[in-house]
Amino acid sequence: MMKQKKTCPNDFEHFYWPDGTLVLGLDEAGRGPLAGPLCVAGVIFEPGYENPDIYDSKSISEKKREELYETIQNDALWFQIVLVSEADIDRYDIYHADQMAMSRIAMEAPACAVLSDAMPLELEDRTVHAIVKGDQKSISIAAASILAKVTRDRLMKEYDKIWPQYGFASNKGYGTKAHLDAIRTYGITPIHRRSFGPARAIQQKLDL
Repeated sequence: MMKQKKTCPNDFEHFYWPDGTLVLGLDEAGRGPLAGPLCVAGVIFEPGYENPDIYDSKSISEKKREELYETIQNDALWFQIVLVSEADIDRYDIYHADQMAMSRIAMEAPACAVLSDAMPLELEDRTVHAIVKGDQKSISIAAASILAKVTRDRLMKEYDKIWPQYGFASNKGYGTKAHLDAIRTYGITPIHRRSFGPARAIQQKLDL
């Protein structure tokens, strides 16, 4: 039996779209890695927009994400991609850095309705829905997840050229065994998040 393709039901968009209300979808990539920035994206589609290929970025192939990256940017009425630096992640913590970036995008976006992937936001003159697993339920959030992930993955591949010993092209900054071994051997780089436990602990040992 052929496996049925997963698609976003878009119930939240369809609640607002009939009267022409614009809907912003927000998502991020890179909350868990030890290195590299957090990438946050927002997308607005024209009311009624459909694309059955747009779904949770983690559930589709890298090749498909790359194709959809271009499609989303071409089809969107509006989009924005924000990189949150490692310094700001360390300063505010990952949760609040993510929340601040989403709030910034939402306040700049020309949309009254805001859908986030489970992130609560308090915004003036905006209606916000924090949707658990939103990248599987909203085409706008799913599109934002694809823009964020592709942008961040491309950046980590560029960092791999600067620091090849850490394997950023393959691990994307996550704490794999090879990555942790590299930190023990070479220390941390300027793009490592110093507030994250493994990087902090290993660097503290190296500083002794």
